[in-house]
Amino acid sequence: MSLTHNGQETLDRAYRFLVEEEEVRVCKDIPDEACQEVPGNFFKLGASHTLTKLADELGNAKTVLPWLLTSLGAPAYFVGFLVPIRESGSLLPQLLIASVVRRMPRRKSVWVAGAFLQALALLGMAGAGLTLRGWEAGAAVLGLLALFSLARGLCSVSSKDVTGKTIPKTRRGRLTGFTTSLAGVLTLIVGGLLAGLTPADPSPELLAAILASGAALWLLASGVFGSIQEEAGATEGGKNAIREAFRRMSLLKTDSAFRRFVLTRALFVSTGLSAPYYVTLAREQNHSGNLLGFFILASGLASALSSAVWGRYSDRSSRRVLVAAALGASLLGLIMFLLDRFGVVQAWSWIPPLAFFLLSIAHSGVRIGRKTYILDLASGQRRTDYVAVSNTIIGVVLLLGGVLGTLASLVGPGGMLLVLSLFGFAGVALGWGLPEAEVPG
Repeated sequence: MSLTHNGQETLDRAYRFLVEEEEVRVCKDIPDEACQEVPGNFFKLGASHTLTKLADELGNAKTVLPWLLTSLGAPAYFVGFLVPIRESGSLLPQLLIASVVRRMPRRKSVWVAGAFLQALALLGMAGAGLTLRGWEAGAAVLGLLALFSLARGLCSVSSKDVTGKTIPKTRRGRLTGFTTSLAGVLTLIVGGLLAGLTPADPSPELLAAILASGAALWLLASGVFGSIQEEAGATEGGKNAIREAFRRMSLLKTDSAFRRFVLTRALFVSTGLSAPYYVTLAREQNHSGNLLGFFILASGLASALSSAVWGRYSDRSSRRVLVAAALGASLLGLIMFLLDRFGVVQAWSWIPPLAFFLLSIAHSGVRIGRKTYILDLASGQRRTDYVAVSNTIIGVVLLLGGVLGTLASLVGPGGMLLVLSLFGFAGVALGWGLPEAEVPG
């Protein structure tokens, strides 16, 4: 659908304002035919990504889904599998499908298909919340989350390629910043509304409505993304990344700094795995406040406040940021275990959301620190090898972390926070000995 002349002029002016561009269009690193479509594609990509980021909060494996499973009476060990399935399910398939996707001259249809499947998965979870209870509900939600995560791999691979073909090289960072900022504001608004309007203990019906709203956002995003004007691109290359990753596993033998980093990162997976147990702890111990909205609010606020700060300090020493953030997360887990053991959490319902906010800040530091560290540790092909190998190993570690979650039925959410904190402390001890990563010059 083409825009009117006046509509196109308005779009161009808005684009130039956001990217601070003069009248002459900057079109670096994209086909000449795509240059005219840059403003429209910029806003379509921004809108679709904003919608999906908000949809992610409404179906978050660290907040909404743990609350849902606990409400439905699912056994505690199901909660332990939420984050591992959500993260590894979208990581490992990317390595398998990247070569297939990159043989397609146009890839936006892959993203649209992935978004549609994620919407169906969320609708299925909503249906499970309305019709199932106990272990049946837990099994259904985990199965649908696996579908959601696999579909997310389709979106992740294709999104990078479509963005690279439609948005100039010097404008992609501004697109990300624009999208992140807008999504953060909307998340805070949604979290605030849920905190103010939801009852103390949201019913499965209300939680199903939240998930259905997330599905609607994914469907809307798929329509917007499908309208992007994408030129046909190159279809050469596209090696099987997982085969390449396994072939390069010898790096773990020959590169001691990289081996130490991978082991450290594996232990720091505990910071992400611990998040659902803060929510479960609140859901099980407190019925005096509408806490779900506050958890969503805490997640959005922590990301908005901390990411830029962690990023700036990571440029000075990503090793110190990585270790300091993980130490903070581990200490927080230990403190929460003690507060739960001595009955303080039961008395003060505001403690779990506040702790979750602090955990989200710390986890953001772990993520930014380890991403910066591996980028600075090497350059060129060696950097690509590092990322492929470490991502493959961490995908497997995440699944093993889900097995660890079976302890939850024995030790409870507070006990799981202690167990995961011990892994975190081990990672801190190992990570302290990492060499400083030098930015390749």
